[in-house]
Amino acid sequence: MKRYLILLLFAFQGLMAQVQFEARVSKNTLGLNERLRIDFIMNVDGDNFDQPGFEGFKLVAGPSQQISQSWVNGRSSFQKIYSYILQPEKKGTIVIKQAAIEYNGQIYKTSPIKVTVTNAVAQERDPSDPRQQGGGGNYGDQLLQLVAEVSKTTPYLNEPITVVYKLYFNEIGVTGFRELAKPKYNDFWNQNIDIKQLTMEEGTFKGQRCHYVVLKKTILYPQKSGRLTIEPLSLDIGVQLPTNRRDMFGQMIIAEDNKIVTTGARTISVRPLPETGKPEGFTGAVGNFSFRVTPSRTTLKSGESLDLLVSAAGTGNMKLFTLPKPVVPNALEMYDPVHDEKVTTSLTGMSGKITDKYTIIPQYKGKYAIKPMTFSYFDLSTGSYKTVTSPEIMVDVLDGPTLAEANPSTAAKNVITKTEQFKYIKPKTTLVSIAKDDFYSSDLYYALVFLPFAIIPVIILAKKKKEAIDSDITGNRIKMNNKLAKKYLSQAKKQLNNKEEFYIALEKAMHNFLKAKLHIETSEMSKDNIRELLLSRNANPETVQNFINLTESCEFARYAPASSTSIQQDYDKAVLIISELEKQIV
Repeated sequence: MKRYLILLLFAFQGLMAQVQFEARVSKNTLGLNERLRIDFIMNVDGDNFDQPGFEGFKLVAGPSQQISQSWVNGRSSFQKIYSYILQPEKKGTIVIKQAAIEYNGQIYKTSPIKVTVTNAVAQERDPSDPRQQGGGGNYGDQLLQLVAEVSKTTPYLNEPITVVYKLYFNEIGVTGFRELAKPKYNDFWNQNIDIKQLTMEEGTFKGQRCHYVVLKKTILYPQKSGRLTIEPLSLDIGVQLPTNRRDMFGQMIIAEDNKIVTTGARTISVRPLPETGKPEGFTGAVGNFSFRVTPSRTTLKSGESLDLLVSAAGTGNMKLFTLPKPVVPNALEMYDPVHDEKVTTSLTGMSGKITDKYTIIPQYKGKYAIKPMTFSYFDLSTGSYKTVTSPEIMVDVLDGPTLAEANPSTAAKNVITKTEQFKYIKPKTTLVSIAKDDFYSSDLYYALVFLPFAIIPVIILAKKKKEAIDSDITGNRIKMNNKLAKKYLSQAKKQLNNKEEFYIALEKAMHNFLKAKLHIETSEMSKDNIRELLLSRNANPETVQNFINLTESCEFARYAPASSTSIQQDYDKAVLIISELEKQIV
């Protein structure tokens, strides 16, 4: 019997010696402005406690250690706890890694714990704890509140609204701040307004006099109707809080701490633009605009060009709509526009002027009408649509072939008539010089007299050459296409960091290169026709196929994801292909 009691005692002691080591958290889901308590609990007096790194958290307090031991009814119990207070630094799922202890030569570890951190939440504050964290609020005489002031919560689509972020405080010292969560503006076009220097101002918050600082200003243009959410701004603010304790001189002791404040999410109800009265061809302009179509000239010779400026000026969503495209007769060749923006953005919205400049070259003699253009916009002040119509523009081409005389394949050259030969003035005179050294009849005198007549044939030849060049419609068009190809290739190089603008410029450069080399028009630029013409000019088939493949991929690449490396490769490929075709085409 005694032997059984001894065995039972050993078994009991073995059971009591079983090591337990675990980690417990106060909550598994918390807001960005809340604190987390984590306890590492062991039932033995382990050595060499190794705490985890707490990545994603800021250590607010700890470790604090608690030890308890008791003996009840012949049974002993032991517990040691290491406690920490943590503050999350980011949103998302954060893993607290394993802690470890050593006991009797063995290593024991806790299991990893997943904690989910959400947006900052509203919290009730314990008035007796001046150091308690919160999302901002009015605590007696102490005030610390972050507010997002929205100018309008029910705007129209593409109507500008402003968001001003202000930090209100009173009876609290603010020593600095850092952003924990930036606001997100999904489905908004947005631009920050620069604040050169933070300035403390006096104001009121909910009837209480206080100080405030404007931290951030943003202008938003909603791009989608319905309920849109502005994600909150959350800040970690260093503060100085008064306590109920005083030092030996009777001065109140100030406690240094950090507080997490947040604006909370804001919901904007965006109204769609009315369908009633919406003009045909409306491209989304919202605001107040003027519209003009201005030609650089209306009278010109064949081979000369004019610039047609299509512009809209005023206030509104200047960068978020397209200008109408002019319609010109077939006898006028119009090139793709060069877009220019002179727009400034302030808290009132965008204002300025946008312009599309079209280069137009006439092909035949005659008078041609550029049809009136219409531009429509939604006027916020009246809540209705308005349409502006430009006048008709007449272009008078003074010379060149007429449409009836023109050959579809080649443009006829003007015939330049020969001028009459200039009759020279008789070079000798019957006058006799009185003085031997007189200027008259000297070598210098005769040189000065005959020099203008010697220059006249050069002037006549130069004039004939210029008239021949001006009358060469095909040659001028080739020169213009060559010039535009170089211009757009240079523009593509400048836009290497702007994917969409790069591929637009690259496509224009390649099209204008074909126009110059193959003497073709835009309407003739089909894939099969290009291949046939290039091969007929002794171009290498592989180079021709590479040119067509690159041209076809430009449009797709504008909307597909692309890295800076692939954009640079496409540019280098285009330069190489154009150089090879320059050498191969005869």
